[in-house]
Amino acid sequence: MLKTSLTHPDILRLVARAGHHSKILIADGNYPASTKRGPNSELVCLNLSPGVVTVAQVLRALLSAVPVDRINTMGIPADDPYAQKGEPPVWNEFRGVIAQSGVKLALEPILKWDFYSAVESPDHVLTIQTADGALWANVLLTMGCRTD
Repeated sequence: MLKTSLTHPDILRLVARAGHHSKILIADGNYPASTKRGPNSELVCLNLSPGVVTVAQVLRALLSAVPVDRINTMGIPADDPYAQKGEPPVWNEFRGVIAQSGVKLALEPILKWDFYSAVESPDHVLTIQTADGALWANVLLTMGCRTD
């Protein structure tokens, strides 16, 4: 029996094969997961119905199971209409999940087009497509090293 809260067999298989610097994308429901992926990435669809499951729920499960060096979210370009509204509320939810997990990392935005470039890296091993309807809710994890 697993001790982690992550129990999805395909996701476990993929993160077990991933190593230091591998990238895992947790995509919101608006993310173009069929076209914006790395050449070595596999896609796991968890978008059952609108809002089920969310990026925060997947983030919580992943942080219970894997070491992480960096947590990035898709940053908003200055010319985007949403930029005038300030930071998306979902980012505070992500910060809460990160804090609850005990991980000592900050949520770091990467501007949208740079985020896409980071995702298209050969190091990108997994995209988890959610049905999260929150705007700007994509999270890119960079795997760390196991130290114990």
